[in-house]
Amino acid sequence: MIPRMASVPVQAASGPMTSGPTLTSVPPIRLRRRSALPGFGPTLGFTVLYLSLVVLVPLAVLVLRASGLGLAGVWAVAMSPRVLAALQVSFGLSLAAATVNALLGPVVAWGLTRYHFPGRRLLDAIVDLPFALPTAVAGIALAAVWAPNGWIGGLLAPWGVQVAYTPFGIFVALVFIGLPFVVRTVQPVLADLDREIEEASATLGASRRQTVWRVIAPTVLPGVLTGFTLAFGRAVGEYGSVIFIAGNMPFRSEIAPLLIVVRLEEFDYAGATAIATVMLGISFLMLLAVNLLQAWSRRRLGHV
Repeated sequence: MIPRMASVPVQAASGPMTSGPTLTSVPPIRLRRRSALPGFGPTLGFTVLYLSLVVLVPLAVLVLRASGLGLAGVWAVAMSPRVLAALQVSFGLSLAAATVNALLGPVVAWGLTRYHFPGRRLLDAIVDLPFALPTAVAGIALAAVWAPNGWIGGLLAPWGVQVAYTPFGIFVALVFIGLPFVVRTVQPVLADLDREIEEASATLGASRRQTVWRVIAPTVLPGVLTGFTLAFGRAVGEYGSVIFIAGNMPFRSEIAPLLIVVRLEEFDYAGATAIATVMLGISFLMLLAVNLLQAWSRRRLGHV
C-alpha cells in the first residue's frame, strides 16, 4: 500500500507562503511574421540599381555633357531669345493644360464613378485613348479636326478663331494627352469614398455645395495633385502630338523639345544638351514644389 504524501506548502518566487502551488503569469511569445516577399536588403538593392540604370545614369550623362559648356555657357544658351520663347511656350502651356485637367478631370471621374447610364463603360474606355494612341496619330487627328477646314475648326473660322497652328492648338493637344492622368488617379479615390460620409454631412445640415467643398474635395485633393503632376510632366516632354498642330513657328508656337531636335539636326550637341538640362532643372523644381504641396495636404488631412 502506497502511503499518502502530505501536501507541502509551496512558496512563490515572491510573496507569502500559500497552501498550494501558484501559477505565475507567463508573458506571451511574440513570433515575428515573415513576409513572402524578399527582405529589405534585396528589394532596396534592386530598387537603387533599377532606378540608377533607367533614370539616374542617363540624366547624369546629360548633365555631364552640358557641363562642358560651363555654367556661363549653359546660361547663355538658356537666355537666348529663341530658347526663352520656346521654354515659355512649353512650360506655360503645360501648366495651363495641367490646371484645366485638374479642374475638369475630377468632374469626369465623378460622372463615371457615381452614375450609371447607358454607354458608361464605353466612355470609361474612351478616357484611355490618349494612352493607347501613338502620339503622331493623335497629332494628325487633332490637326485634322481643329484645322481651318476641319470639322470643328471650320465652324470657328467664320468667327475669326483659329486653333490649329497656333499656341492654342498646343494647349488643346496637351489637354488631350493629360486628361487620363487626372481621371485615373481621382477615380479610385471617389470609388472608395464612403457615401455615408456625404449622408452624414447632409444630416448635419450641410448643403450640397458645402459637402462638395468641405467633405469630398479635401479627400480627393491628394489624388488631384498627383494627377496634375503626371499631366504636367507628360505635357512638358510631349512632342509627337504637338508638332502637327503647333505650326512650329519660332518665337510663337515652337516648343522646347522641337528646338532640341533642331539643334541636333544642326549638329549642335552642346546646345541641345544645354536646353535639355535647363528643362530638366525647371521640371525638377516644379515637380518638387507640387510634391511638397501634396505632402502638406496629406499631413493636414491626417493621411500620413
